[in-house]
Amino acid sequence: MNQSLPAPLDVKLMNLTASVLFLCCVLLLLAAGTRWVLRYPGFSVARIVVQGELVHNNAVTLRANVAPQLVGNFFTIDLRAARAAFEQAPWVRKALVRREFPRGLRVVLQEHDAVAYWGPDTGAALVNREGEVFEANVGDVEQEGLPRLMGPQGSSAEVLRMHGLLQPVFEPLGMAVEALELTGRGGWRATLDSNAVLELGGGTPQEVVERTQRFTRTLTQVAAQYRRRADALESADLRHAGGYALRLRGVTTVTAEAAAKTKK
Repeated sequence: MNQSLPAPLDVKLMNLTASVLFLCCVLLLLAAGTRWVLRYPGFSVARIVVQGELVHNNAVTLRANVAPQLVGNFFTIDLRAARAAFEQAPWVRKALVRREFPRGLRVVLQEHDAVAYWGPDTGAALVNREGEVFEANVGDVEQEGLPRLMGPQGSSAEVLRMHGLLQPVFEPLGMAVEALELTGRGGWRATLDSNAVLELGGGTPQEVVERTQRFTRTLTQVAAQYRRRADALESADLRHAGGYALRLRGVTTVTAEAAAKTKK
């Protein structure tokens, strides 16, 4: 029985060198092919489909404004960067971007649904239904009678929730909470659509609501004692233990003698 002799060392080296050279050639061909595919104009993004319930944006205009910011072709485009570019557009809350073979992108947009203004009336900040603050042209707001909310940075969701709790409390009186502020000390200040300003105090949301409910249940009765209606309310302070202080239009608790002394 003949046994095969081991190949000489130079033959082994030759075979190994040939294998390495073949592998390098394959890798170079793959790299060249990949580079050609990535640079080939035929793979550029030719179509962008924009979908979603768009109220404040136009799909054609939005596509025209964002397209120049997109870098790369169908294979190389950074979808995260594309999403960020669409989300920078006014009123856009979220954008979902995905490739659509052979040369397209499909973009599904969700716009902000404004439910309140945020901050001073000189600003351009709004609050959406999720309690998020966003910047937009307030002149584009279609809803009328939106309340104005204020508070420390990061408190927009909390203030929106409190407004939702307080609004039903004033509805039986035919009043609406036009503005609500969470002060730096944790107290709540409400302004009604009658321009009455109420200091509601602090505490848990339940405590604030219960305190406000006690006030609204007795306001009509108290105002009637002075021959006034509830809408004569100018201001009220609910921070007193076991009661509240209020001011009604046309009603004063200062006697004529005391007023004369004050003028002197």
